Amino acid sequence: MMGLMPSEETRTMTPPTVRSSAAHDAGKADGASTRAWTLRLLVLGIVLSALNLRPAITSLGALLEEVRDGLGMSGSVAGLLTSVPPLCFAVFGVMAPRLARRFGAGAVVCAGMVAIATGLLIRPYAGGTAGFLAGSALALMGIAVSNVLMPVIVKHWFPDRVGSMTGLYSMALALGTALAAAVTVPLTDTLGGSWQTGLALWAGLAVAAVLPWLPFVRGRVTPPGSEKAPEATTGGDVSVGDTSARDRDEAARTQASARAEHARVQAPRLRMARSRTAWALAVFFGLQATAAYITMGWMAQIFRDAGVPAGTAGLLLAVTMVMGVPLAFVIPRLATRLPHQGPIVLALGVCGLVGYAGLYLAPAAGAWAWAVLLGVANCAFPLALTMVGMRARTGPGVAQLSAFAQSTGYLISIPGPLLVGVLYQHSGGWGLPIALMSALMIPQMAVGFLAGRDRTVEDEAAR
Repeated sequence: MMGLMPSEETRTMTPPTVRSSAAHDAGKADGASTRAWTLRLLVLGIVLSALNLRPAITSLGALLEEVRDGLGMSGSVAGLLTSVPPLCFAVFGVMAPRLARRFGAGAVVCAGMVAIATGLLIRPYAGGTAGFLAGSALALMGIAVSNVLMPVIVKHWFPDRVGSMTGLYSMALALGTALAAAVTVPLTDTLGGSWQTGLALWAGLAVAAVLPWLPFVRGRVTPPGSEKAPEATTGGDVSVGDTSARDRDEAARTQASARAEHARVQAPRLRMARSRTAWALAVFFGLQATAAYITMGWMAQIFRDAGVPAGTAGLLLAVTMVMGVPLAFVIPRLATRLPHQGPIVLALGVCGLVGYAGLYLAPAAGAWAWAVLLGVANCAFPLALTMVGMRARTGPGVAQLSAFAQSTGYLISIPGPLLVGVLYQHSGGWGLPIALMSALMIPQMAVGFLAGRDRTVEDEAAR
């Protein structure tokens, strides 16, 4: 028995701070593992959500002629249909920051994916043009709130990787856009030739995007820096006085981070209408959206009217969209390294002007070249998203700027696709619509150059 006493004494006299340090290290390891899992899940959610933000539009563009025949639409009504996306984005996008403050950004994006899935599933079978428009509006409502909140989520969770994460998100968005344009027609033919089936099948992709966001809805994950500070004691046998200096420093850092996060959340609402940069970015966003939705809604029809087969026209639209996959990753990273993003705006605009000229002069002969050039021009979208993240210093500032720029921008873009449909129907050709597209590229380049200046809306809106 006496021989056991030294070991027993040694065990009893183990300093409490040693046990505290071990428990603290184990807690830090568990916390790091949880944060890594959370970030991986968040990246998956961002990618899957981005894949769903355009198939509702480009799948319709690929089958627009069949939908028009099936529902008895005129060219003007079809133009109205292609104007619904920016209208919904403007109306519903402005609600996104308020919804995010009340329910959380992750919960709102999750609800957006549910709305997309539901709208895509019911719109082909709703019966008549009004039902089709209502189903489209429901899907586009989900897209609208997700459009606004994605830059916010990126800024909040990945503040040191805004360029690369925006690039990843934009690349996935472009991939989903191109995929829907490329495979909707062949899948429709494979599944029996029904345009209703060809449009409804994209609801499955939206259902998959709901799943990664469910933990964020239930509140089981928290953003970096929002964790509660540890309690003063780390166990029943360790008192406040036994807490190590390392523990106290860690607690102080955590509390400081939480206070900083609270300060960001409580940041005052900015008066975006007073910021020239916010207006420049909003008009740039609106004009690039005009070009994008005209392209997604009408480019396949332009090629089909020039004698290109329907399947090939869908592939050409897909080529235009798929150009955004590599460039959407490169352009945001390049933009964040430049003090002024104006030169990128001008380069993209020149590609658009050359593409429109080719589309007018030789739409069938140089179809692949024009598709590539217009695809490069459409990469103004990821550039605009990147500039939203760069033109505000804080998460709340990005949320407000994103809502202002996207909602105002989409309002600006509403007349474009509708006007193209009217001009196409009344002129009997594509000369006037293409001239309109080319003319709009000039102010897009001008305001984009202004939006690319190294300014922040917080400074301008506070004046």
